[in-house]
Amino acid sequence: MAPYYVGVDLGGTKIYTGLADTEGRLLSEVKVPTAAENGYIAVVERIASTIGEVCSRAGVSAGTVSAVGVGAPGPLNPETGLIHLAPNLGWENVPLGNDLQGLIQLPVLLENDANLAALGEHRFGTGRGVSDLVFITVSTGIGGGLILNNTLYRGAGFAAGEIGHTVVDPDGPSCSCGSRGCLETLASGRAIGRQARELIASGGGRGMLTQAGGVADQVTAVTVFEAATGGDPEALVLVRKAARYLGIGIANILNVLNPPLVVLGGGVMESGAMILELINAETRAYALREAYAAARLVPAELGDRMGLMGAIALAIR
Repeated sequence: MAPYYVGVDLGGTKIYTGLADTEGRLLSEVKVPTAAENGYIAVVERIASTIGEVCSRAGVSAGTVSAVGVGAPGPLNPETGLIHLAPNLGWENVPLGNDLQGLIQLPVLLENDANLAALGEHRFGTGRGVSDLVFITVSTGIGGGLILNNTLYRGAGFAAGEIGHTVVDPDGPSCSCGSRGCLETLASGRAIGRQARELIASGGGRGMLTQAGGVADQVTAVTVFEAATGGDPEALVLVRKAARYLGIGIANILNVLNPPLVVLGGGVMESGAMILELINAETRAYALREAYAAARLVPAELGDRMGLMGAIALAIR
């Protein structure tokens, strides 16, 4: 029988599991709540259950699954299968790879979720046929992954691709990583929402406040982009500010790595063509002319499947 591969995209709110053939064609998929509040062991068992379910739905014996790829948040060691820290799950130093493998009796490969998004876009998305690409996700936070010479580049400490923690303003806000002015503190969805609420607290941002039904705590990056699309001048200022910092961060990557392709994904990038156009213009302003001319900035193609497809690509590889 032909071998099959399972991918698991583990997040703070959901477990997204899929079964694919050797070409990466999805045969079945399932999404369930992570339910991290039930504890680590319960989540591992839940993952195992979804693996059994996708096999059952496709009429495939689990014994024909060659490998399981798992994408997980937080700093981790793909060689030992240890997740060092996953705050959204409440985990610290948990051996997810080994525990899951022991439970399902199948080879398990663990990888950082942003790295797998890069791998997914490279193998099955907009990066098909390109040997080098940089993937950047701009969502609640900002992360990234590097594909160099058709290989996922992890770095010596498995920390490569953390563009969200490159410093773009040394006098900027404090970051959870301990530094200041990281890109994530200035241009992520969380940062854009925070800046809008700060503007409202100082007496501005009336249009955005109205957009959120008059409740300041309900103002998010989505609110800001909706208002900006409608022509709200204060919202446009916030969007342009985020685009400027993203352009600076991307320009630095272009100047160091000179990649032919930068793939942009995540919730913020799904807010419309305006943000990509603004980022492109800011990148052009800060990058070396030769580096910018050689690169394309494009939206991700796989949407919310990029992590899952990256996990499948890892399992197939």
